[in-house]
Amino acid sequence: MSLHVIDPVRIGTEELPGGRQLGWAEWGPVDGVPVLLSPGAATSRHLGFGGDVVDGLGVRLISLDRPGLGASSPHPGRTFGDFADGIRAFAALRGLGRPLMVGNSQGAPFALACAAAGVVGALAVVSGADEIAAPCFADALPGELRRLVDLAVADPAAAEKVFAGLTPQTMWDMVMSGSPECDLAVYRQPAFEAAYRRALDEAFAQGAAAGYARDTVLAMGRWGIELPDIAVPVDIWYGEKDTGHSPDQGAGLAARIPGAVRHLVPQAGGAVLWTHAEQVLSTLLKRAPAS
Repeated sequence: MSLHVIDPVRIGTEELPGGRQLGWAEWGPVDGVPVLLSPGAATSRHLGFGGDVVDGLGVRLISLDRPGLGASSPHPGRTFGDFADGIRAFAALRGLGRPLMVGNSQGAPFALACAAAGVVGALAVVSGADEIAAPCFADALPGELRRLVDLAVADPAAAEKVFAGLTPQTMWDMVMSGSPECDLAVYRQPAFEAAYRRALDEAFAQGAAAGYARDTVLAMGRWGIELPDIAVPVDIWYGEKDTGHSPDQGAGLAARIPGAVRHLVPQAGGAVLWTHAEQVLSTLLKRAPAS
């Protein structure tokens, strides 16, 4: 499958209350339906998706750098609630109302926090990192991952120090060694690899400790997000060959969110965000609240 990787058409930063900067990048018409993107682990705002379909769908895709990644200021000790507050402020400053949102991979729990806080009007979780510290997954994780999860729960500061040692190359190697062939066919495309590596380099520009390490401790620990209180439509997407993001491919996650709809995509892996962009966005648009 050949993918169109398109650079953002608009890019900038927004100053949040308190003075922190939030980096953003946009694709699609400026008057389109706002859809925020919480990107995957250690990637910057520059790695969007669906650049070839957003105009036709009337989507204004806005990819966001989480604190300490890319162009966004660090926010030491931040929580999921802090992130949701920042996105609420960003949406107000940009006049977005209650935008729609997509959370990919490690960006999923941050997006779920926004849904739980009522910041967004509907959510698509795509290849989402699950709450692997939940007791139901205690026997489902390989040994080294289990050790890291236990550390993130018991001693978050020590876990942050471990994750702070990672580099863009480490992340790339992890993705390439842990992905099924259907995903590698996407990631190895020269244009996609160049865009992915650029996003990794940008995300680590302030050092792993500033952003990625905190993200990972939050995502690997107990979330504390009130998933049963989510009152907006949620679609959960996994490729049937993706076993790395959720031990049960989101079945338990969907069961914890009232009304959530789970989609298991045949012959797909963790790259669903890019291989099925139009399907994800079209479904999300149907969930938008009536204006």
